[in-house]
Amino acid sequence: MSHTTSHFADLSGVTLHYLRSGQGEPVVLVHGIPQTSHEWRYVMPRLAEKYTVIAPDLRGLGDSSRPPGAYDKKTLGADIAALVIDHLGFKKFHLVGHDWGGPVAFAVAAHHPDAVRTLTILDVVIPGDGGDFSQGGRRWHHAFFRTLDLPEQLCFGREEMVINWLFENYGHRSNCISEEDKAEFLRTYKKPGAFRALLEIYRALPRDAEDNKDILSRNGKLKMPVLALGGDKSFGRGGECIESLRRVADNVRGGLVADCGHWIAEEQPDFLVKQLLDFYGEFPIR
Repeated sequence: MSHTTSHFADLSGVTLHYLRSGQGEPVVLVHGIPQTSHEWRYVMPRLAEKYTVIAPDLRGLGDSSRPPGAYDKKTLGADIAALVIDHLGFKKFHLVGHDWGGPVAFAVAAHHPDAVRTLTILDVVIPGDGGDFSQGGRRWHHAFFRTLDLPEQLCFGREEMVINWLFENYGHRSNCISEEDKAEFLRTYKKPGAFRALLEIYRALPRDAEDNKDILSRNGKLKMPVLALGGDKSFGRGGECIESLRRVADNVRGGLVADCGHWIAEEQPDFLVKQLLDFYGEFPIR
């Protein structure tokens, strides 16, 4: 069984923390909010039996540094590319993004199409795809987090209340994230600057939509194979995920994850691992 190790990479303007395990073709796993690389704890060991698995913490989150300035997904994607391509030296890799990690992964694939062998997007849609990112307000926290100043005042010191609400309501079962795992996520979101980074990631949404429209109009749809999966229960995105990716990529497969809300890697890790292993077996890195 491969041992997971923890590392830091000093990049231009940011230090990224990342987990690494296994050997073989590289697979990069990008977490969402309100999570960190810890969200891949069930998936990573299984993939590491055949692959080199890299799971970074996004700029501002987890144990990565929290610089001021831009938290648009083009910038966060550039961090991931700098880590994987420049720092670690992987010129081609499989890429997975969940929640906000999905738009980050999309940015990496759009800006480095030759480096991304396959792209997997879990329970999120792509900003600027022509769809409704916030589901007509059903995802009410999007508008709240994007409001200037108020969420800071209401949430600072109460991060646990906000994050626990998301964990208890966005899964198919209210206890799908254990108390121990919630505590690990909260450990970093309570650090100075982390909740600011969370809010800035949401506030960048209009810029993300413009950036994506711009690169799609210049380069056309993504060409690499794409797997898009949405949870079919609770706040899972359902069929919206694959519909969104079909608007921005040519070669898309996927669909629904049964009995699953938003936290696919934790609610249905066995299903996800099988999907990924089958996908990577069909599209190996040459």
